[in-house]
Amino acid sequence: MDHKKSSSHSRFEFTNADCTTLDRKFGECDYIYLKSVNRTYKYLSAKFKLFQLPVNLVLMKRFNGYKPFLYNITINACKFFANTKSNPVVKFFYESVMTFSNMNHSCPYNHDIIVDKLPVDFINYRLTKVLPFPEGDYLCEAHWFRSGSRFAVVRVYGTLS
Repeated sequence: MDHKKSSSHSRFEFTNADCTTLDRKFGECDYIYLKSVNRTYKYLSAKFKLFQLPVNLVLMKRFNGYKPFLYNITINACKFFANTKSNPVVKFFYESVMTFSNMNHSCPYNHDIIVDKLPVDFINYRLTKVLPFPEGDYLCEAHWFRSGSRFAVVRVYGTLS
């Protein structure tokens, strides 16, 4: 009996991105956008002025609205940057953007944080080959805090199909 090999290939696409500044004393978003240069080259860019770095990272998947999926982690970003091996989950997400950003050192951050032209193909590789995720619509949401008060929310939406 002849069995043909079959394979399915998942593909990730950015669908939206936004940033909401709730308290400009602690940080603000200069810009966040998705750009489609052509059918094969699409990317995310963002620039944030962050004056404090504690952050809550939530991965959500759409099931009758977006619901937490796998991860809802609060970290002190400065402590994480000092030892990126301290949290493998956060390290996975950090490594997914660090090559395309200036977040390549420990605190203090006395400059803006920039994500520049993060290509969808790189994220696709990370979410299908490095740590395969199930198909679906996703939202990665980062809540930035200072003294227990949320001052900014960054949301990046995508579809894995």
